[in-house]
Amino acid sequence: MRVGLAGLGRMGAPMAHNIARAGFNLVVWNRTASKAQAFAEETGCAVAQTPRDLAKRCDVVISMLADDASSEAFHLGEHGILAVNEPSCVVVMGTVSPDHIAALVEAAPGGVSIIDAPVSGATQAARQAQLLIMAGCTEQTGAALAPLFDAMGKRTVYLGRRGAGAIMKLAVNALIHGLNQTVSEALSLTDKAGIAADLAFDVIEASAAAAPMLSYRRPLYLDDRAHDVTFTVALARKDMEITAALARDFGVAFPQGSETLARLRDAEARGYGDRDMAAMRDYMRKESP
Repeated sequence: MRVGLAGLGRMGAPMAHNIARAGFNLVVWNRTASKAQAFAEETGCAVAQTPRDLAKRCDVVISMLADDASSEAFHLGEHGILAVNEPSCVVVMGTVSPDHIAALVEAAPGGVSIIDAPVSGATQAARQAQLLIMAGCTEQTGAALAPLFDAMGKRTVYLGRRGAGAIMKLAVNALIHGLNQTVSEALSLTDKAGIAADLAFDVIEASAAAAPMLSYRRPLYLDDRAHDVTFTVALARKDMEITAALARDFGVAFPQGSETLARLRDAEARGYGDRDMAAMRDYMRKESP
């Protein structure tokens, strides 16, 4: 299987590493060409010059792109991969809207299958091939992709239909961003009470409120500027905007999510956009003079 991967960012690069390690014939493309070239020199994989070149050289193309706009440019732009009747399958693994998935399905040539398969897990999970993959297809349809998914993740859940993967990812991220906001508020409270942050976090991790993301993100919550960014405030805001729009479309009440979105928007306006989402703790501290 000739595999193409587009998007060598914080998540895409380690995912591509794992695909290469699993022995797949890998070709990469990145909007910043120098990053793709450096990755190829490190791994021995090939580099495509354009999205269309990637499509022509691969049986399956994975896109790991940040949002609808970047995905649209890659798939539907002047040199987009859907301009040719190759590859046979396009797997969209970034966090995008279900409407965008529907647009790709409509635009795809007859011989090209579109599958949404976003992932849950931070950069560490991507490096360790421990991602959860949410596939918008049946297990039968995804059978040919299973070895590829297994190279990147610990488990694939087949959700039965196109678009379901995108919706499930947004629902999961709404939980994550809501928890991030709540933890930031809880730590602001304990900070004000004079409880040392590391001790407060010890208690949180040992409590009924513990969640895996709190443990692996602990260093960021204690001092986000001392560590590499894993997920920015701006990306969190993007996720919650898509999810809030989806809730409106479905007629679903979204009060907590709406408040989380309002806080993320305000934090971004105050200069937090490029910081890790754990910086919402610092934002909430400054909201509590």
